[in-house]
Order: sequence, then C-alpha cells, then structure tokens
Amino acid sequence: MALHAERTDWIAALLESILDTVTSDALQQAIIDLDTLAGIPQTGWIMPVTHRPRDGRGKACVAQRGSRILPGIGTIGRPPAGAAMQTEPLTFAGVCDWAGIVRGKAFPDADLAARLAKGVGLTHTNIMMSCFGPIYTTPFGTAGDLIIRPDPDLRVEVPFDDGTAERFYLGDIAHTDGAPWECCPRGFLTRAIDALAACGLRVVASFEQEFVLTGVEDRPGATYALDAFRRQGRFGEALTAALRTAGLRPDSFLPEYGPQQYEATVAPEPARRAADAAVILRELARAVAWRLGQRAVFAPMLQPEGIGNGTHIHLSLWEGDLPITRDPAQPYGISARAAPFFAGVLAHLPAILAFSAPSVASYYRLRPDRWAPVYADLGVQDRGAALRVAPVFETAAEDPARQFNVEFRVADASNCPYLALGALLWAGVDGLQRRLTLPAPGAKAALLPQSLDEALEALERDDAAAGWWSADAMAAYLAFKRAEMKALDGDEPDAVCARYAAVY
Repeated sequence: MALHAERTDWIAALLESILDTVTSDALQQAIIDLDTLAGIPQTGWIMPVTHRPRDGRGKACVAQRGSRILPGIGTIGRPPAGAAMQTEPLTFAGVCDWAGIVRGKAFPDADLAARLAKGVGLTHTNIMMSCFGPIYTTPFGTAGDLIIRPDPDLRVEVPFDDGTAERFYLGDIAHTDGAPWECCPRGFLTRAIDALAACGLRVVASFEQEFVLTGVEDRPGATYALDAFRRQGRFGEALTAALRTAGLRPDSFLPEYGPQQYEATVAPEPARRAADAAVILRELARAVAWRLGQRAVFAPMLQPEGIGNGTHIHLSLWEGDLPITRDPAQPYGISARAAPFFAGVLAHLPAILAFSAPSVASYYRLRPDRWAPVYADLGVQDRGAALRVAPVFETAAEDPARQFNVEFRVADASNCPYLALGALLWAGVDGLQRRLTLPAPGAKAALLPQSLDEALEALERDDAAAGWWSADAMAAYLAFKRAEMKALDGDEPDAVCARYAAVY
C-alpha cells in the first residue's frame, strides 16, 4: 500500500510539471499510460474542470490520495452507468436594442423569481453597440450601471426535438433603482402608447415580415408558388408551432416574390404586444432555421439590384373595445376621428424613416419600380404607397370595422420594432393634437428621403420629433446611426448589402 501511494504521488508530481504544455486529451492518455506502468486500475473518467476542488488559497488542488485530484484538470473517478453530460436550464433576459438586435444575459432558471425582480446588469454604452458589433461612438463612456428588467408576461419557452430550447424574456432597460431609462427602446414605445391614451385612443397592430430562407433551391417561376412552399420543408410548420408555443397567434406563412423569399405574420395585438411579437417572430424564425442548418435572413437587401425584404406594419385605432378607424363615407374610408392620426404620420414620414428604415441598405429598396414606397403618400389598396388602406373582406365572418386597417410600408427588419412603431404613434399623436387633415386623393406628395443620411437630417430638423424623447437620447441616437454610416464609408453597394445580410 505504501508503494502504491508513493507511485500515486510520483504520478501526480510528474503531471503537475507537464500540465502547462499538454492538452486535456494528452493528459488523459498520460494518466492511462502511467497508471498502467504503476499497476493502478483504470477508472476511465475525468470530471469537468468546473468540478475540481480548490485549496484554502483558491488554487486548484494537485493531488489528494484516494480522491485522485489532478492539477488543473479535475477528479478521476468512475462515472455512473449511462453517464451523460449534465446541463442546467438557463434563461436569457434581453432587450431589442437600437440596432434591432436582442442583447442581454442568461441566468440559471432556478433563479427566475429573483431575476424577475432584480433584473440583469447592463451599462449605458451597451445601447451604442452597432449592428456590426463594435461600439463606434458613445456619449456615456465607461461609467454607470443599468438593469434589464424582464417582463414577467414575456417568457418564451419553445423546446425543440434536438433537446435544446429557446428560453428567453424580453424586457425594459431601467436604472438600478427601477426607474425607466430614457434611452430604452421599449420605453420609447410605452411613452407613445401613454400619449395616445391621453387622446382617448389605442392602437392595435401587426407586423408582416419578409425574409430569405437559405438552403431552398431557387427555381424560375417559383414566385408565390406551391413548389416554393413545398421546398421550404419543415421550416414553415416548425415556425408556426414555435410561434404558437410562445403564446402568439400565427396568421399566415407564404412564399414571397423574391428568390427563396418567404413571409410570416401573426395576428394583430395591442401596440406593445405587437412590437414584442415582431421581435419574437424574428428570433424564432432564426432559431428554427438554425436548427435546420439554414438561415432566415431579414436584411432589407441582399443585393443592391435585387428584391427587398420589407416589414409592413398594419395599424388600426380603437376607443376601448370599439374600432373607430373605418368610415366608408369619408375619403379613403378613414373616419374623421382617425384621420388626424394618419395625417400626422404623413407629416412626419421623413423623420419616421430614421427609425423604421434605419440602415444604409434600406434605401436600396426604397426606389421606383420595386413595389416599395418613394413618396410620402396615402393610397387605397396601393402597394406602392407609403400608407396603404388595406382591403376589407366581405366574405369574412369578422365585422368590417374590426378588419379595417392602414398599412405602413416604409419599414424593414434592420429596425427595432419598438422604435419604428413608437415613432408612428408619436407622429399620430402630433396629428391628433394639431388636428391635421389628410391630403385630397390624388394630391401631389413629397419625395421620401433617398438615403439614411437624409432621414437622419429630417429627424434632426423635426421640431415635434424632438419631444419624442430627451435631447440627450436624440443626440445619442443620431450619433449612433451616423457612426454606422461612417463604418461603411468606401464600401460598394454589394459589400454594404453583404455586411447587413451577415447581421440580419
């Protein structure tokens, strides 16, 4: 027994001396070889590094007789029958930020109750993370702390047949005392909802979202075709199931106009819930595609001369439970009560684009003859208009007044849904407060901004928009988007599209 212990100590000392120059696999083989020479029976298993004990000084233990602790590696022991890697559920708490990307932190699901109250940590400068990753500019520096507070009603838990799951919350950015932070995207929308409520109204909305699904063969004549629907395989049905499991109400899934292009929608919801649903749909589409070895690409343009991916936002106004947008006797079929809201949207459209179409590539889509808007106009069932009065289906069981809505078509998924919808509501509130009127049918409309730079200039000049949030928040957002533009200086349109496609 003494000789056996001496051999064990000698082996451990030898392993300690060579630890810094070998991999774990090499060390495992060395253990086997040396134990064989020493006549020590094999137990055949090394516990993960995270389980190795430490001594009183916090250093990893080198060797302990009997327990077989090895330097920097872990414990050698015999695994139980059928042993597998152990996992513990993690929940991600995030916010869809100014770049339209969900960022945050994960925590053990066992800590959920505490985290719903406490939140997870964040810094002010996190909001300045560009869509490409780097922080190009920030007014906040390195100081300060914030929290993401998960919304208890926004838990998404969708299991998949590979044993993994999407498990996350969306929430708000707050100060450490729980007070709202002025730059929070969801807070931007919440304040607009409150301002609209002060006018006695609320919005019900839905986002139509187009994307390209990689891995689907592009065939001529597949536009809107059953063939294109068939060849997306399991994706559409898996996405539909995931959306329903997440608590949303799937509305439609279809092959679209462009190569490998599809569209998914969910049923209308109150404004904040609609924006939440837009974020969740994007993330679940990406999650399903990833598990199928594909990508769902929501970038506005994959090629500068190609077919664009739009995000169309459908809006209707309600007084409590009563829909008030429709009046067939009025111009455009829009009621006198709702008309000032949409007049406000038209009046502020150039500024709204800085939130709804906020990428350089967005403006490759907003060109003539692309079934995309180029004027700040309103049209009845006209897909080239910025605001389109959607049709009412007389064959539907639903009352026409509840169906009636106006579609905002100058948006894409490089946006943050909270900012895009929030800007629409803020503009509508201004229209209501100033009692703006809709243009006469057929009236000449102003040209929309032709670039992100023009949209940002329009936002900066818009006096009403200055009241949508604080001066500091506005300045930070303008700097944020202008830094994104500068990061693309010198890139040809093909390269610009490729960079956005890699992100969205």
